[in-house]
Amino acid sequence: MACSYHFERDCITLRIKEVLPLKVGFVGAGKVGYSLGKLFNDCQHNLLGYYSRHSSSAIDAADFTKSTYFQDLETLIKDSDAVFITVPDDAISIVWEQIKHMSITGKMICHCSGSLSSEIFKDIEETGAFGFSVHPLLAVSDRYNSYQELPKALFTIEGNEKHIDEIEGLLKSCNLSTARISASMKTRYHGAAVFASNLVVGLIQSAQEELRICGFSDEQVADAITPLIVGNVNKVLSVGTKDALTGPIERNDVGTVKKHLNTFEGNNLDVYRILSRKALEIAMDKHPDSDYKAMEQLLSS
Repeated sequence: MACSYHFERDCITLRIKEVLPLKVGFVGAGKVGYSLGKLFNDCQHNLLGYYSRHSSSAIDAADFTKSTYFQDLETLIKDSDAVFITVPDDAISIVWEQIKHMSITGKMICHCSGSLSSEIFKDIEETGAFGFSVHPLLAVSDRYNSYQELPKALFTIEGNEKHIDEIEGLLKSCNLSTARISASMKTRYHGAAVFASNLVVGLIQSAQEELRICGFSDEQVADAITPLIVGNVNKVLSVGTKDALTGPIERNDVGTVKKHLNTFEGNNLDVYRILSRKALEIAMDKHPDSDYKAMEQLLSS
């Protein structure tokens, strides 16, 4: 970098910012806080530590990540360059109302909610801080082990456009994959993630319930559906939904689908009917010359 005499001091400051890692602090010590903090520490980032209104969880998180337990929120905020608020969604705005009155000029304030955008940080422009949402597209289910899965996840980022490169750089330095998303799309994005994660769990539960009615034991149920689930997911990921689709909907087997509809009851019937309509959309796209009118009528009745 070439520096004129007049701008030499500014250039030196820029070099220092480029070399020194961001000092990261966490407010909240839940599963995401543990996991992301552990990952940052393993990547040799400057992880400062944790503050939580539940001191025992912050102490444990600090011990797990070999960082520091902060008894005072304001001290953690003062010492950090980037603050990750890893509390339940309903508490993010409450924490923000606490820290927005502190000295946060120039600091990056991040939350890790999938559904909320950085707009939750109301009036952040007036504080001189920069707001972001940083969300791992992963089901973080274990505070002590999920950090090992984080490198496989896509991290979506949105927030202050002038400084988003710095947050993206923080993640990429841990070899994490990132994608930028619009604040207006956060709710839809999170809903899509629910389709691929939580609702799959509900779908599998429906399959298990019906097999138990057939007389299968819990062990037999697991053995029966594992090849179906794993094989189908791998196929979808390999060739896409259209080429992976099989079964009575694609075959236009109206008689079999009618029997299924007459067998299932309650929520399982609703799940079967609604997802069959979605499968029919795929089948019609895959076989545009086939006549699916009878199947359409059956699933719509």
